[in-house]
Amino acid sequence: MAYRIEYSPEAEDHLMFLSARDSRTVLDTVVVQLAHQPTVSTRNRKLMKANRLAPWELRIGSLRVYYEVKARVVIVKAVGFKDRDRVWIGGEEIEL
Repeated sequence: MAYRIEYSPEAEDHLMFLSARDSRTVLDTVVVQLAHQPTVSTRNRKLMKANRLAPWELRIGSLRVYYEVKARVVIVKAVGFKDRDRVWIGGEEIEL
């Protein structure tokens, strides 16, 4: 049974800071990667240390999707990109 995927209002705003191509890549990859078994760690999906964003991270090249899973729903909390050791979400650098 597939998980339902929802985007928080903040995550929808974060998508606006990405190019159209990157935004489409995120939307497509989230469906493929998180619709089934979103809580299974893989090469591009991992459980993170405690932080203020979300417990899970999906890596799509330099793009990052931060999400949580409640019941059968994946809630995307933040979308941004990583450059070396810096994470940018919504045009602001975020400390993880």
